[in-house]
Amino acid sequence: MQWRVKPALPVAKLITAAALPILVAGFAPDDLSRWLLAGVVAAAIVVWAARDVLHPVRLTADDAGLTVLTGFARRRHLPWSQIEAVRVERARRSEVLEIDAGDAVYVLSGPQLNAMPEEVAAQLADLRPVS
Repeated sequence: MQWRVKPALPVAKLITAAALPILVAGFAPDDLSRWLLAGVVAAAIVVWAARDVLHPVRLTADDAGLTVLTGFARRRHLPWSQIEAVRVERARRSEVLEIDAGDAVYVLSGPQLNAMPEEVAAQLADLRPVS
């Protein structure tokens, strides 16, 4: 099983990156520092969107364990024996999937999984071997 980034997410990021220069042009056309800042922020957002396009799979699960994307493109395999808990944390308007691997906690949102975290947690519980 695998969960990947919602396809609309990189598109939204690219639209945001494109809108920054337009906003600067409208509000501060002669301010070089704002143009520079907008350029740096837009470039960072483009790199962030590129990660979504180049490495869309954020979580995979099989009988051996889970593999999560960390950093820009590094994957870390977590055997089921290393996973202490898989839970859903809820805030006011959102929920995230938390994978507690003892030495690290991996947090994935609904858009990163293209699924509701609660559904993913239930699927992982079904897949996880009984110990």
